[in-house]
Amino acid sequence: MNRADLLLCVDGLSVHYDSIKAVDGISFEVARREIVTLIGANGAGKSSILRAISGLVPYTGSVTFAGKDLRNLAADQVVAAGIAHVPEGRGIFGNLTVLENLQLACWQRRNKPKIADDLSHVFELFPRLSERRKQLGGMLSGGEQQMLAVGRALMSDAQMLLLDEPSMGLSPVLVREIFRIIQEINEAGKTILLVEQNANMSLHIASRAYVLETGHIVLSGAGKELTGNPRVKEAYLGG
Repeated sequence: MNRADLLLCVDGLSVHYDSIKAVDGISFEVARREIVTLIGANGAGKSSILRAISGLVPYTGSVTFAGKDLRNLAADQVVAAGIAHVPEGRGIFGNLTVLENLQLACWQRRNKPKIADDLSHVFELFPRLSERRKQLGGMLSGGEQQMLAVGRALMSDAQMLLLDEPSMGLSPVLVREIFRIIQEINEAGKTILLVEQNANMSLHIASRAYVLETGHIVLSGAGKELTGNPRVKEAYLGG
């Protein structure tokens, strides 16, 4: 990997919850405009990695983004640095409208013309959000809420999106749509770090992938290459 293209560098990252070590000294990198996916069973530490990068949980080791050390930064400062996190469970505000949810993500931004352009782009990506812009977030379907969560991350004008289980609970049709949109967002220039139980879909769109087991990286490689790895096929792709 060309070091000039490196955007995120995670080095020796460990996360503890009381006496439980969720992540144990892992290291990996993400280059600009890549889709990198983390796959593994529940409890492997995938979500903890995203939460650490986002400043939501304490950790040891180092995380640097675009050359900036993220250690000791609060979550809002990590967002200001250029990272937006779409959490598992979506985390939208159910008592606010679709438009209000999107506008909330702009609180650190000042360039109103660019905000308006980004809002138009979100509505182009997700026409259903445009149709429901005055509807309360809590009244949306699960798929629409996931679209809103991704759209809200885009409205922060982040360079990099952390996506945690974006297909969870969605119908097969919506899963395909979400993955198509993830690719479209990436092709438009966003870097993506993806945590996803649907290993088959995520490996097919990922530039590179890391396989986690009990807080450790046990395999890594190009996404499509790992689909042919016997260990990955047996554990995550149904044999």
